[in-house]
Amino acid sequence: MNIVVLAGGLSTERDVSFKSGDMVCKALRSLGHRVLLLDVFLGYHDTEEDISDIFEHTEEASVEVSDIPDTAPDIAAVKASRADQSDCFFGPNVIAICRKADVVFMALHGENGENGKVQAAFDLFGIRYTGNGYLSSAIAMDKGISKEFFKSYGVPCPQGFSLSVEEADAPRQPLAYPCVVKPACGGSSIGVSIVHNETEYKKALADAFVWEDQVVIEDYIQGREFSVGVIEGKALPVIEIAPIQGFYDYKNKYAAGSAVETCPADLPADITAQMQRYAEMVVEALGLETYSRMDFLLNEKDQIFCLEANTLPGMTPTSLLPQEAAVIGVDFPALCQQIIDISLKRFEK
Repeated sequence: MNIVVLAGGLSTERDVSFKSGDMVCKALRSLGHRVLLLDVFLGYHDTEEDISDIFEHTEEASVEVSDIPDTAPDIAAVKASRADQSDCFFGPNVIAICRKADVVFMALHGENGENGKVQAAFDLFGIRYTGNGYLSSAIAMDKGISKEFFKSYGVPCPQGFSLSVEEADAPRQPLAYPCVVKPACGGSSIGVSIVHNETEYKKALADAFVWEDQVVIEDYIQGREFSVGVIEGKALPVIEIAPIQGFYDYKNKYAAGSAVETCPADLPADITAQMQRYAEMVVEALGLETYSRMDFLLNEKDQIFCLEANTLPGMTPTSLLPQEAAVIGVDFPALCQQIIDISLKRFEK
């Protein structure tokens, strides 16, 4: 197959996206596919602007990827580096190249990758892509909105509320301290703070509003962190994430050795089964059709809380979904192929 792996963009998770894309690209090439790693925002151009035989020289035309930095990318610098300085989100030749592909593997993370906008555009252009459709992606992306869906299906989640930047001057107070403040649509724990008093709360709001105009404030749940992937409605083994220092923030997510990840998680069978069932219920609640990953906390009373749904889970060397799949005998190339196969079923209806 001729495959575009789409990565990059203007999200705070831009660098993570490239790492996911690079790993997926190499895996699919090992299966014999012709695969191009493409930056959705910077696009592709050469001296002739000829893309007629782009899939004949995919390795030379692909984005070169480096390790994930410890800090989020400078989005202003990325915008300034674009040659045509267009205000169009799709870079030069992106749509044309994607239309030539048999399928686009979505390795995008964060804004304009997981919020359904790219998916909606691709639907209009007749481009087939991996992952979920635009509506379920949009709902899952907003942590405040998705939690309302969780609750309507009986999936427990932390108590809290959403706050807009217009309300920042006279913000609604948390139910209690400590609490968590985070951007409503962000990922990779960027802009997330655990706060213990009003002074920290005001600073956390200011920090979160740097990234977005909408934030979520919720009760802080002290406990163990877990994640559960779901493929075609069936939960994978539960994985536990134990950061060596602090909480599971941006650095701990992507720096090798920063967290201990155990799969299958060391849990009683009934708690494992319940957590997996909650993950499957989230899929039902949000209308997710292909693959996704849900994040959970378990407190000292063995109460389970669902934090969020990820519609395009990370596919980096330290990512959770590939580790879960490996436990049931699905290696990384096979997982990438499976994602393509089940995603293409959406376009056969």
